[in-house]
Amino acid sequence: MKRILLTPIFSLALLAACAVPALAQGLPGATVNPDTKAGAASGRPADHDALKSRMQERCKDNPQQCEDMKAKIKERREQCKADPQKCREEMKARRAERCKADPQRCEEEKARREKRRAECKADPEKCRAERKARFEQRCKANPQRCEKIKAKIKERQEQCKADPAKCPAGRDRQLPGK
Repeated sequence: MKRILLTPIFSLALLAACAVPALAQGLPGATVNPDTKAGAASGRPADHDALKSRMQERCKDNPQQCEDMKAKIKERREQCKADPQKCREEMKARRAERCKADPQRCEEEKARREKRRAECKADPEKCRAERKARFEQRCKANPQRCEKIKAKIKERQEQCKADPAKCPAGRDRQLPGK
């Protein structure tokens, strides 16, 4: 996938992960950072299971509030589809506020990202295999979403074939599983 497609997709995934935690478990054989559940690349907090169970309890206690929250998330996704640049800017502003409030945490996250980036640069095949495994795991959990993502990737690949000038060089990616 192109970085262009990844940013909005991961932004929406991050938004959904904060409000409605994913059901995916850790992957066998994948590198796991002790500070996060699924490694530094995902950014999932170590207490993800606790957050997930609290969310389930809240939804059980007050299903209407849960439905309202899901509706807000859906509305936010639609807004971000309509104006992704605005969403990116808002995310940057929120990140800046969090970093201003807790600069040490931001530095730790930055160090984790840099470490992961160096690991992937040293062994890109391992990182590719881990990304592919995570993608396949998410596809098992939600095959419909997976098909939509694959269709977007395929569409983007066709656009790049038609007009390579619009696509950054060396960024071509294959569909997962190919």
